[in-house]
Amino acid sequence: MKRVDEIGNDEHVRGPADAALTVIEYADFQCPYSARAHVALRDLDERFGGIRLVYRHLPLAHLHPLAELASEAAEAAGSQDRFWDMHDALYEQQRQVFDKQDLAVLAQNLDLDIERFGAEVLERRHRARVQADAERARHDGATGTPTFYINGVRYRGDSDRASLESALSEALGR
Repeated sequence: MKRVDEIGNDEHVRGPADAALTVIEYADFQCPYSARAHVALRDLDERFGGIRLVYRHLPLAHLHPLAELASEAAEAAGSQDRFWDMHDALYEQQRQVFDKQDLAVLAQNLDLDIERFGAEVLERRHRARVQADAERARHDGATGTPTFYINGVRYRGDSDRASLESALSEALGR
């Protein structure tokens, strides 16, 4: 199995490849703590001169019934080179996303090919990808969301801005 910090070519990566900070995040699009972390990391990105963020799916379907489908919707958007746009929309509009129709509205708002998007979601074409990330999460010891690895080291603190800022500062000092 791959190391936690081994980043494959097919992974979702945002930020500069040479960033001083690489954050690997296992998250759930329906988790309120993952949404809080999304805002915190977005706000901290500039402060730290660009964070390299690697997003991996860990939908907690037993807690969030739409989590798997939301991850698959993000992958369907990704097949149209819009993963990060859907990622951001899912977190920023989390409280308005309750069913498949809401996912379709997000896709439409992103000007995706809605027929292609709908077919991929309906066929669950990206389910294997999402499940592979979840399996990797289990292997890496991630059982809850969000789970972070900062420069390869497991972070066990909170997902709020102050806690993440402190952890990122500490990682820069290592």
